[in-house]
Amino acid sequence: MVDDPLPILPEARLVKPGETHRLCRCGRSSTLPDCNRACADALRLTPVREQRLLLCRCGRSADLPYCDGRHSPPAPGLRDKWRRFRSGD
Repeated sequence: MVDDPLPILPEARLVKPGETHRLCRCGRSSTLPDCNRACADALRLTPVREQRLLLCRCGRSADLPYCDGRHSPPAPGLRDKWRRFRSGD
């Protein structure tokens, strides 16, 4: 049995007022979670307050550009769900 490759974990990004982010909503960007300049479907985000975002880097999320945990298989319990977002557990 061949082990599955490690999942591509999400990016926790600190965004601040005055910054502009172009985030991918289609999942086809080679630089996920950021979007290519040529893509018309990009989400242009200009935060009004400092906050952390959990951004998808695998392209499987149903809520792009935000991570919904689909980078890992389903987890039965709360502890297992939190482990999906950490490497090495």
